[in-house]
Amino acid sequence: MARVFNFSAGPAALPEEVLKQAAEEMVDWHGSGQSVMEMSHRGKEFIAIAQAAEADLRELMGIPANYKVLFLQGGASLQFEMIPINLLRGKASADYVHTGEWAKKAIKAAKTFCNVNVAASAEDKSFTYAPAQADWKLNKDAAYVHYTANETIGGVEFNWVPETGDVPLVCDMSSNILSRAVDVSRYGLIYAGAQKNIGPAGLTIVIVRDDLVGKAVPTPPAMLNYQTHVDAESMYNTPPTYAIYIAGLVFQWLKKNGGVAAMEQKNIEKAGLLYNYLETTDFYRNPVAKADRSRMNVPFTLKDAGLDDEFLKGAKARGMVQLKGHRSVGGMRASIYNAMPVEGVKALVDYMKEFAASKG
Repeated sequence: MARVFNFSAGPAALPEEVLKQAAEEMVDWHGSGQSVMEMSHRGKEFIAIAQAAEADLRELMGIPANYKVLFLQGGASLQFEMIPINLLRGKASADYVHTGEWAKKAIKAAKTFCNVNVAASAEDKSFTYAPAQADWKLNKDAAYVHYTANETIGGVEFNWVPETGDVPLVCDMSSNILSRAVDVSRYGLIYAGAQKNIGPAGLTIVIVRDDLVGKAVPTPPAMLNYQTHVDAESMYNTPPTYAIYIAGLVFQWLKKNGGVAAMEQKNIEKAGLLYNYLETTDFYRNPVAKADRSRMNVPFTLKDAGLDDEFLKGAKARGMVQLKGHRSVGGMRASIYNAMPVEGVKALVDYMKEFAASKG
């Protein structure tokens, strides 16, 4: 059976080249006589895999030497709690920007540990835009400022980096990491679940500046302390070894295909194809403010919601799956991460035109 175009928001499509390489190496990795899944995380073979993955990620993102890279578990959801536990550093409050469902979850988690100042919110327009920084009400005594770079559900993306002065900037980049160039030095901490643009579910990337490690008050339990994982080079407990291996293959794939800069241009092209069509029709609608539209997740509704099931059935028949929108917003959602080829977006637009012509 031919592979489908998978528009899932996550776990998401992986590059076919990566999957084929993983298949070839499944039983015997590089003549070792064992699968990566069977390797000791403290053995020389896996240590080499993890070190290469970190080195490639540092190269791809231009991560400065004074930042640590951690390969952890627990998803972004665990980071919602680890961040205040580690970064409050004795302070009483933190600033959060509320742009949708994932920001909401981060805010709720942080309220367990500190006073949360919602510095800006897009709730007044149903989370269809990113609040302009001029409207943010930041607290100069905040321990950090947190925002979600791309709201996977609502399809809202920051196309700019907030300025927070001496207050560390913390960012959830789960759904747009490695999709565009990022100046890591502008952040105190970046975190991302891997299951969208990096690899399988189960791996979480944390990129944290040195001076924010080991300052937690009180000292957190070992597993919740960034210092623990820095000291152990992400090997304090058994890490998600196979997910790290696949992530490493994805990093190699990115490097072979021009790196993040080249991928960003492809993502601009893909998003442009879909948004440009949406601009020409009233059969479909995207609710997000133009300046804040996501390149990764494109939600849209049909003029008649009663046609949703028929639209999805027709898409599946044409080899396009996982287009149903999140249950909280309905409609459709096309997630077009790095691994989605341009051909997939073209196929979707062609089908949308065909469907609109037959039902409009």
